[in-house]
This record gives sequence, structure tokens and C-alpha cells, in this order.
Amino acid sequence: MNQRRPFQRAGEEARRTALIEATLDLIAEGGPQAATVRAIALRAGVTPGLIRHYFATKEDLVAAAHETLMTGLTEASAARLDDLPDDPLARLAGFVANAVSPPVTDPRAVSLWAASMQLVPRDAAMRKVHEETYLGFRNRLQRMIADALAAADRRDEDPRALAIAGNALLDGLWIEAGALPDHFKPDEMKSIAIKAFSRLLDLKLPEV
Repeated sequence: MNQRRPFQRAGEEARRTALIEATLDLIAEGGPQAATVRAIALRAGVTPGLIRHYFATKEDLVAAAHETLMTGLTEASAARLDDLPDDPLARLAGFVANAVSPPVTDPRAVSLWAASMQLVPRDAAMRKVHEETYLGFRNRLQRMIADALAAADRRDEDPRALAIAGNALLDGLWIEAGALPDHFKPDEMKSIAIKAFSRLLDLKLPEV
């Protein structure tokens, strides 16, 4: 049986990535309506017919673009946590700080999120991706909260409820920081988020 060579697989992955990046660029510039098949193909430098080789529908491509955006933001929130002390409070504080700091608070990312969210109620593929990426972030936050509570010998509390509240808190600060980045001092959002989480959890999170 013939197998594709590694460079062929790499080439296909590069073309798929180019389609996703073109879709994100167009949505950022003109909203979801700007991401037509013809415009995406032109921006990515491929023929419109090639898009169907990678995605069954344009809606699937837009959903894949949203998944790429949101997964990237979650990974950026978790960046460099392994460089912190092996302490649940420090790791939670680092995650919280990252979630409201550049590059997560990139204005383009907030704009893309806002544009994509209008599709979630009426598009099944977008709703599925949004649910998965939301839970991916929230569940990671929940595990960190559970570890922090356990370290304080408070295992009887509900980390899920606290993660829901904490996620909403971070979402609000993230939107503000990304929409109006010039209205806040350097590291101001980071300090606000850590202090707010300290009050929410009744724990003293360290400044990072």
C-alpha cells in the first residue's frame, strides 16, 4: 500500500493552515460575511475547488478557524507555567495573569471572537467548536482551582462552580483589555485578575 511521504503530509498541512489563516484574516477585516469561498481561496493563493479537499463546507472551515483561534488562546494562557514554582497557587496565578495579558489580549483576537460568536446560535459546527473550546479552557481552570483548594485543605468546596465564575471574570477583563488596550496601565489587568481570584477563592494568590 502506498503511503504519503512526510513532505507531502507537511505540504497538505501547510495548505490547510493557510486556508484557516486566510479565513481568520478576512473575518477580522470584514466580519464572517467577508469570508466567502472565493475570497478565502484568493487570500490563501489556491483555487476555490481545493477548499473542498480539506473542508466539506465553508461552514466547516469557519468552525476550524474558530477552533484554531480559541485553542491558541487557551495554550497561550498556559504558556510558561512549567517555569513557575511547583506550587498550585503560583501556577493558578500564572494562568490567570496570562489570560488577561498579551498576547492573549490581542485586539484582533477579541475582534475575531466577537465576530464568530454571532454564528454560534445558528450554526451547529460553530456551536460544537465553541462548546469544546470553552470547556477546554474552563476545565483546565477548574483543575488548577481544585489543586489550589486541595493545597489549602479545602476539598469540600465546588471547583466547578468557582471555575464557571472565574472564567466569566476572566472573559470580562479579557474583552476590556483587548477592546481598549490603551486605557489600562501595564500589568494593571494582571494585578486586578489575581486580586479578584484571591477574593473569589478566599486564597492569597501571589503576584507573578
